[in-house]
Amino acid sequence: MIVTIVRFAPSEQPLTANEARELFLSNAASYLDVPGLACKAYLRSDDGLVVGGCYWWTDRASAEARFNADWLAGVTEKYGTAPTIEWFDAPVIVDGRAGEVIS
Repeated sequence: MIVTIVRFAPSEQPLTANEARELFLSNAASYLDVPGLACKAYLRSDDGLVVGGCYWWTDRASAEARFNADWLAGVTEKYGTAPTIEWFDAPVIVDGRAGEVIS
């Protein structure tokens, strides 16, 4: 698995939890059929000054295909700032719901 963490500092004004929820819900369904995406969690910092997402991918090629120039332009326009993207390998996963360790 590949994990990416994407972060934005959208403005100097913090987003409330409700504002962030509405913003995230406005495009969440668009991620339902993204090839290679296993899971996405939307993120909001405690102070509301940083938002982003944690993406779980089946492979890096799928992640790189999603985070292309069109995606970057769209999210930069939406949030008013370019994101930072961090890449991680996830060699061991604990699935508490299924009660298993995956490697």
